[in-house]
Amino acid sequence: MSLKGKTIGVALTGSFCTYDKVFTELQKLADEGALVQTIFSDAAGSIDTRFGRAENFVEKAEEITGVKPMMTISEAEPIGPGNLLDILVLLPCTGNTIAKLANGITDTPALMAAKAHLRNSKPLLISISTNDALGMNMKNIGLLLNAKNVYFVPFGQDNPKKKPNSMIAHTDLLIPSLEAALEGRQYQPIIQ
Repeated sequence: MSLKGKTIGVALTGSFCTYDKVFTELQKLADEGALVQTIFSDAAGSIDTRFGRAENFVEKAEEITGVKPMMTISEAEPIGPGNLLDILVLLPCTGNTIAKLANGITDTPALMAAKAHLRNSKPLLISISTNDALGMNMKNIGLLLNAKNVYFVPFGQDNPKKKPNSMIAHTDLLIPSLEAALEGRQYQPIIQ
């Protein structure tokens, strides 16, 4: 499947340590000819960290996609009624966002984008990055694994010795995961 001409939403949440990989994948999507709309969670759009300044991340997203990022809940809400996206990916998706999504909480632009998009029975792809995947958040991941129209980028433990509960998506598998989700399939194997 070609992603050329597909409208792909990419919602960034606060796992700042993964942003180098996130922006590499954003560039690949743009190079594939996809129309990419970024959405920033409140944390992603406002917190400066040792990994970079929020305003620089927002500028970089617009530079790569050519589209102004959505930064507020009110900007993300029309995704549903306007049927604006073919697919939405939460990239990266923190444990906080996973927990809120699994429990129907919509208090950030990224979560509003997910809720609005799912109302159209279209695929939502989750690219997890959380230190508690094999801890407190496993129940939430399990709920989302069983949710209709929700798919995952394959993931695995990133540092089992120092962070035994931590798991992160294999972002290099984003494009085949997007293609599979657009066909209504989960890219396999999920845990790698």
